[in-house]
Amino acid sequence: MSNGAVHPTGDQYEIAQGDRTAVITEVGATLRSYAVAGHDVVRGFAAEDVVHGGHGQQLLPWPNRIRDGRYAFEGKTQQLSLSEPERHNAIHGLVRNVPWRLVEHTADRVEQRVRVYPQSGWPGIIEATIVHTVGDDGVVTEVEVTNIGHGSVPFGYAAHPYLTVGEHTVDDVVISAPAERYLEVDERLLPVDLVLVEGRPEDLRTAAVLGDRHFDTALTGLARGDDGRWRSRLKRGERWAELWAGPGLDWMQVFTGNDRRDLSIAVEPMTCGPNAFNPGPTHDGMIVLEPGVTVSYVWGIDGA
Repeated sequence: MSNGAVHPTGDQYEIAQGDRTAVITEVGATLRSYAVAGHDVVRGFAAEDVVHGGHGQQLLPWPNRIRDGRYAFEGKTQQLSLSEPERHNAIHGLVRNVPWRLVEHTADRVEQRVRVYPQSGWPGIIEATIVHTVGDDGVVTEVEVTNIGHGSVPFGYAAHPYLTVGEHTVDDVVISAPAERYLEVDERLLPVDLVLVEGRPEDLRTAAVLGDRHFDTALTGLARGDDGRWRSRLKRGERWAELWAGPGLDWMQVFTGNDRRDLSIAVEPMTCGPNAFNPGPTHDGMIVLEPGVTVSYVWGIDGA
């Protein structure tokens, strides 16, 4: 808990087991940091900092971008605030900069909850619960979202952690991701077409040094292991960081940052791609969440 200081991201909840430690914040249920044996695995930020670049934030009831902040649902056009004005998009949902209520905080677990009420562009009421746990599987995030309103709502979820392997620039990081297709986008980073990665710089199925490749790229067609999880791994020397995601998280975004020396690599588990609330190549990923229905997801990070 907080020691009385008021931080830009609210109260700070530390959880730990053995040599694994993480800090989750009140604002956004944000994964502010995660380290193993003193080595950062998540590139986070300090308690006194204002979060930027989406670091560790939870993104719902939609991830990524919605074109012009506008979509039609059940015969009614909705208009969201343009939270990415430079590209005239609505971006990353409605909960990343609001306080989440603390439900329980123990030595190795923190549970938080938030409700999203009707507002401009958003017609329903949902309740989201996020549980972060530190244990043998690293830091694990369990997500549960219920439509507690009277009408159906469109829905998508993602998270925005940055991974680090002690790099000074991302160019020398070895990266792998088991995706068969990538999303071709326009100048506003909105969907154009789904394209096979074969023979393309977007092919990350075999681990390779990132080099001069730049990504702000949604990927899908993710190969899963026998445990039902897909995995994306970064490596540099003896250091490694891995993000895994369970069923329902059928997309990922890889982001190498606008300043390659300032940011590590974001690996974002997502239920859908950009602009999924509108017709196009990502629309099949939109979930119609009926009243009383709950969806749940799990993903995690570990490293050394």
